[in-house]
Amino acid sequence: MSNRATLDQLRAKHAWKSIERIQEKADSIGEEYAREVKRLPIRIRASGLGQALGFLYAKSNGRSDAKALLLIDLSKWVLNERKFSDQIQNPPPPNAILTAIIQGDAEFLRRATDEVLMYLQWLGRFAEAEIKQDGEN
Repeated sequence: MSNRATLDQLRAKHAWKSIERIQEKADSIGEEYAREVKRLPIRIRASGLGQALGFLYAKSNGRSDAKALLLIDLSKWVLNERKFSDQIQNPPPPNAILTAIIQGDAEFLRRATDEVLMYLQWLGRFAEAEIKQDGEN
C-alpha cells in the first residue's frame, strides 16, 4: 500500500486550502470568487484558456479582489505545484499564468487547459459547499 496521494487528491487538497483562504476574506469577495469559479470552465470551453484568463485579468483590480485571487490560485496550482513552468515566485502575480501561456508552446497550453479544468472541478465543489452565496441563510 502506497502513502502517496493521487494527483486528484493533490488537486482537492490544494483547492480546499484555496477555499479556506477565501473564507477568511470579506463575504463579498467569497461570493464573487465562487461565481467566477463557476463561470470560468464555460468561458474556457467557449474561448480557450488564454482568452478566458485574459478576460478575468482585465476585470481584476490588483491582487486582492476575487478575480485576481482566482488567477493567483490557478497560477499556484498549475505553475508551482504541477511544475508546468519555472514560475516559482510565491505568491505569483495574477498575470503569472497568462505570461506562461503566452511564452509557452501548444503542448503547454493543452496541458495547462486540461489541468485548470480538472482543478476547477474541485474548486467549484468546495466553493459551492463552503462559501455562502446570496440568498443563503
